[in-house]
Amino acid sequence: MKLTIIENGTVINEGESFRGYVAYSGDTITAVGRGEYRRGGEMAEPAVRIDASGMLVTPGVIDDQVHFREPGFTDSGEIDPHGAAAAAGGVTSYMEMPNTRPPTVSQGEWEWKMERAGEVSAVNYSFYFGADNTNIAAIRRLDPRHVCGVKVFMGSSTGNMLVDDRRALSAIFAESPVLVATHCEYEPIIREKAQNFREKYKEDILPWMHPLIRSAEACYRSSAAAVELADRYGTDLHVLHLSTARELSLFDSKPLSGKKITSEVCAHHLWFADEDYETKGNLIKWNPAVKTAADRQGLREGLLSGKLDIVATDHAPHRADEKALPYWQCPSGAPLVQHSLQIMLELAAQGVLTRETVVGKMCHAPAERFRVKGRGYLREGYKADIAIVEPGTRYEVTRDNILYKCGWSPLEGTLFSHRIVRTVVNGRTVWDGENIVGRSARALTFDR
Repeated sequence: MKLTIIENGTVINEGESFRGYVAYSGDTITAVGRGEYRRGGEMAEPAVRIDASGMLVTPGVIDDQVHFREPGFTDSGEIDPHGAAAAAGGVTSYMEMPNTRPPTVSQGEWEWKMERAGEVSAVNYSFYFGADNTNIAAIRRLDPRHVCGVKVFMGSSTGNMLVDDRRALSAIFAESPVLVATHCEYEPIIREKAQNFREKYKEDILPWMHPLIRSAEACYRSSAAAVELADRYGTDLHVLHLSTARELSLFDSKPLSGKKITSEVCAHHLWFADEDYETKGNLIKWNPAVKTAADRQGLREGLLSGKLDIVATDHAPHRADEKALPYWQCPSGAPLVQHSLQIMLELAAQGVLTRETVVGKMCHAPAERFRVKGRGYLREGYKADIAIVEPGTRYEVTRDNILYKCGWSPLEGTLFSHRIVRTVVNGRTVWDGENIVGRSARALTFDR
């Protein structure tokens, strides 16, 4: 197998940045080091040399929360091309959510997704198994080596996936053999708020009202309930997409390796605030909602303190005509997986956090939290999942460079100072900075 060396770049890995190299052969990293690559005391002459001068070299991003909409909603998204969009964003692995049609609440539906991704995905993949009020028997039989987690909607969702039966929740938290990942919004509060707004404003709801309807209190109440259940049953719990500063009080800042209860924040909650509804409108309508600038600042501080463990996207495409509908008819969610690494590196460029923190929260932490086997780090013996990024450039998000099937992004017109110039998956270049040039996807496996 040919040896490939990425040389002369700034390697960002395991809390350090240094000028050095990453070498790989086949699908496996063979060496990572400072300065020039040498073998046996002499300068090696590799078959392939990639000059990364002036570039950043990082592990590929692992996004632990995406919705690629297949099966059932393929008018807005599919595993391909949204896996290709992930590759264009430096994302080399994803974990996809179960609220498709039909929902992924049976072994057969989960296996269908795995087979489909093996046929078409551009990057590595795994799929959550969905919980409902009745499928605890199927959850008990899940294989921890191959299923990333069980997704529990403790707030409204597609079809019958709202788990609102207390006995069902208790059984899932007590008996799941894999990590439990929760969407936390307290449904009774949301329903009451929605009714109040309907009575007062009828159909004239404006996007800025969304975080008042899906309120901070609804998020805190539900997240607190999830943490309480996890404490009671010793659950391996991961609370997804925190959106409020108050929720941080529920989590510890100790090292990730010592936690059984962890949390995630999405890039959009670190980037947007409620003031952006004025210009973005329903394009930034997510569940949980984008909230205040104070919440955004609290979430940024939570990353630095260690209370927030992982940065992901909750990538959720909808058609542009759907997002143009009035508030009550407009679906929540937006595509983000192609630009999340650029968002986070932009925040680093602004001094909000460091590049090392970006890599830690987007690459290392998902691998550690989910116990992903052999990925998430630039280490000898690990799989060669690598992103090469050009800093100090000018990159504008436009309709012409968006790879999503839905064809739009809430970031259109945004200027970034970083560009993803190469994405390597299992030792093969999949994204060359302009085009998808290959496919090298494999199913993620887990050391459990």
